[in-house]
Amino acid sequence: MKKISKVFYITIVLIVIAVGYGVINPVHFEEITSAGKAFVASTFGWYYMLIMTALLLLSIFMIFSPYGKIRLGKDTDRPQFSTITWIAMLFSAGMGIGLVFYGAAEPLSHYAVPATEDALTPAAFKESMRKTFLHYGLHIWALYGMVALALAYFQFRKGEPGLISATLKPIFGEKVKGPLGTVIDVLAVFATAFGVATSLGLGAVQINAGLDYLFGFTIGIQSQIIIVTVVTVLFIGSAWSGLSRGIRYLSNINLILAVALLGLILILGPTLLILNMFTDTVGGYFTHLIDMSMGTAPLNGENRGWLDGWTIFYWAWWISWSPFVSMFIARVSKGRTIREFMAGVLLVPSFFGFLWFSTFGTTAIEMQNNGIADLASLDIEVVAFEMFNAMPFSLVLSLFAILLVTSFFITSADSATYVLGMQSTYGSLTPPNSVKVIWGIIVSTIALILLSAGGLLALQNTIIIAALPFSFVILLMMYALFKSMNEELYKMK
Repeated sequence: MKKISKVFYITIVLIVIAVGYGVINPVHFEEITSAGKAFVASTFGWYYMLIMTALLLLSIFMIFSPYGKIRLGKDTDRPQFSTITWIAMLFSAGMGIGLVFYGAAEPLSHYAVPATEDALTPAAFKESMRKTFLHYGLHIWALYGMVALALAYFQFRKGEPGLISATLKPIFGEKVKGPLGTVIDVLAVFATAFGVATSLGLGAVQINAGLDYLFGFTIGIQSQIIIVTVVTVLFIGSAWSGLSRGIRYLSNINLILAVALLGLILILGPTLLILNMFTDTVGGYFTHLIDMSMGTAPLNGENRGWLDGWTIFYWAWWISWSPFVSMFIARVSKGRTIREFMAGVLLVPSFFGFLWFSTFGTTAIEMQNNGIADLASLDIEVVAFEMFNAMPFSLVLSLFAILLVTSFFITSADSATYVLGMQSTYGSLTPPNSVKVIWGIIVSTIALILLSAGGLLALQNTIIIAALPFSFVILLMMYALFKSMNEELYKMK
């Protein structure tokens, strides 16, 4: 068996301490982490806006720059996966369950409580779609893409281990193999493990709500324990089968199910309005992109509160997820040129997300406006199901959604155990199944414990706080990446 690194053991100790305190004193744990999250949002909101915008600009630059011809691997390497499968894999890891549950709920929420416009007005409708595009569009994929690019470049082009710390070798040299590198990798593993555990817990709550709405499946901790246990068995089984089988097949299934559900809603919903809103919002998104990317509402407390609760929260949340998602994207992208890689990662998932949120969001808001269903008063977990209930073939749509949520759920957890296995075995491209199973059990146990103790919100807050130090690591990664690529291009001349 491949040797397990000390990063694994250090992270386990930190997890036990954090989870243990969350169980012993959940109220105080939540108070502390909530205060920390609020401090980070209010103090560093401007910084998050700048770093996310900078990453977007860098990602666009990479597509058109001379760096674009560099291949992620040897010059003779070619992609391991077909383009469709590759897109399905990065899409499943990067978006997943949120598409189904927030596809209708988030635009509707922004419509009812908008950032700057009057609530429940045509202007609020258009703004709600633009803000949703912002939170799930180019910025998030620029973040994932640039971090993944650094990882893939050093791993496949330079022969370094598949670790976050290894990307900083051009700056710190062999010191990355010492305590400095350990700290960086522990932070990445900690964020990944807690992020996946939070997703498991929240996903179980959401699936439970959907099953209750459809079949009267009792909402409660016992039902959620059953859901987490079943999903854990399934994703560990998938992880055991390997990257080229389990995750690959599940990702393709996810894409097929997502396209099918999207097509059904597009046809059964207000088709013409959806297409018009999609076109109009894409135009509005790019028209307002600079202002939305940089606006911090410094003189408007109410707007600033909305910004902290939504945009800043999302930027921190996506940064905290970037070690996991980007390491997985890097792993499945060997053999592609930087231009091909960055164009695919940045544009394809973004525009699919735009069409998805346009379809679900427009349908939900139109139902609300016409009095067909009072969706705005519902919990987020059941908005999509209530929307389906007001449409033809409602049971078919709901079953599609449950199946898609479960498949996304399994794929994300499966991908995460693979990445955690990599980070625990010195960046191995083929972590042993035993290590992946151990991580699967660990993250599921964290989710179950905190579901029982009511500590999921505190765990989510902890991840948001951890995003701040990791953002500094990302800046160093970008410097190291350009330093190394410049040296390579200079030698090629």
